Amino acid sequence: MQTQVSFDPQGDMIIGGESVKGAGGALYALAAATGETLEPAFGCATPALVERACALAGAAFDAYRQLPDARRAAFLEAIAQAILDLGPVLIERAHLETALPVARLEGERMRTVNQLKLFASVVRDGRWHGAVVDTAQPQRAPLPRQDLRMRRVGLGPVAVFGASNFPLAFSVAGGDTASALAAGCPVVVKAHPAHLGTSELVARAIARAAHDTQMPAGVFSLVIGEGTWIGETLVAHPEIQAVGFTGSRQGGLALQRIAQARAEPIPVYAEMSSINPVVLLPHALAARGEQIARDYADSVVMGVGQFCTNPGIVLALAGEALDAFCSTAAQAIATKTAATMLTPNIHAAYCRGVAHLAELDGVTTLARGAEARGPNDAVPVLLRTQGRAFLADAAMHEEVFGPCSLIVACRDIDELQAVLRRMSGQLTATVQLDEADYAQAQTLMPILERKAGRVLFNGFPTGVEVSHAMVHGGPFPATSDTRTTSVGTAAIDRFLRPVCYQAVPDVLLPDPLKHDNPMAIWRLNDGELSRD
Repeated sequence: MQTQVSFDPQGDMIIGGESVKGAGGALYALAAATGETLEPAFGCATPALVERACALAGAAFDAYRQLPDARRAAFLEAIAQAILDLGPVLIERAHLETALPVARLEGERMRTVNQLKLFASVVRDGRWHGAVVDTAQPQRAPLPRQDLRMRRVGLGPVAVFGASNFPLAFSVAGGDTASALAAGCPVVVKAHPAHLGTSELVARAIARAAHDTQMPAGVFSLVIGEGTWIGETLVAHPEIQAVGFTGSRQGGLALQRIAQARAEPIPVYAEMSSINPVVLLPHALAARGEQIARDYADSVVMGVGQFCTNPGIVLALAGEALDAFCSTAAQAIATKTAATMLTPNIHAAYCRGVAHLAELDGVTTLARGAEARGPNDAVPVLLRTQGRAFLADAAMHEEVFGPCSLIVACRDIDELQAVLRRMSGQLTATVQLDEADYAQAQTLMPILERKAGRVLFNGFPTGVEVSHAMVHGGPFPATSDTRTTSVGTAAIDRFLRPVCYQAVPDVLLPDPLKHDNPMAIWRLNDGELSRD
């Protein structure tokens, strides 16, 4: 049965290419700005429907992963085009459900489309196979060597959890889905309840692309459910072999516990929490402090602070230059208007987090933005403390998800380094510097490399380029696996594993490893990189 792209949500799930009305109760999406209930009602999954989605994914795995690379690449490109074919209705629905600006959503749609196309190019390129050939050495003494060949294959079906803050780029057809499909892994997505209509529209686009490119029926499914049971069921299901998650630390760790308790444990690639320190070095602060402060304030409130790379903490040496920076940043924050957060729960958590942080000993409120007008509006907040207070109170180290940031004044460079060392793992670490600061920056680099997945200079961490070199990951608790990234082409590595083929007849070898290299891909042949 073909699932056409619909120009209005129908309240359906997509399971194995078919529209399915769940019978496990009903959910409604809400208009983020007003709290208004949006039609239609979305039927929730039953345990039997989750079982069906997982079973279909398992049945599709071998057929899908063995398709020629060009077929899988064409599927990813077809998804990108089907998303574009949805036209303005996708942006309109996403705007209703999230209150994110239309321009932001249009940009996010193109990011989603472009990362699908990027992974299609990765699949076509063939290097993702990781092909290695060690030819036989029958005359080697004292023992001959058998012919050995290695490539990477998909792990199996992947459960993906849509993120609240990126309804397109980290959701149904986002980076986790794109990289898993590129790796040859069918995907079962749990829709985020904050953008159900957006999720269904994108799921229909994927289903249409799967039909048009003749993919196996179970290559993609979208399930909807209320409460934690559906996520727990997905992660525990024996057909699911990996998990992609973006969300809270509590949610990520809960899924990880379930995955590790299975008879066959599986990896959970969870992006969870980060406060993304920004270090202001003295010469840059003295020369450009006012401009840095204004740019910093803009970064704090960008997207209502609902980025995982929001600059939640600034570190600098105490003194007149820092005082001037604080004054300018406070003036800038005071002019920022309150804006609608994605969901009532996210807004409530933000308000609790700000109140708790502001009440800690040694923390001073420098500025608050304009008062809220809507029910879920977040007021920007700027706070300040001392390095010794930060070192003494671990509560200051916790992420406050939203437009809030804390400036930490350190007595000297030793205390600043101590603060960095005390921090947990981060997605990003930023340094503002001038040439005269290079020597001091050099002493910070080993610490920053240990603490963050991305180190950047003279910018702000909000904004993540989708490219070959990007790392959007980091040590715990930024992610559950510090070796991985959820953005960039290296994201495909999460869903692959190596297989060695020893003395396998050429006719039985997979194409990437055949003796005459029919795919003409780059391989490591007896230690030499070539296409031979």
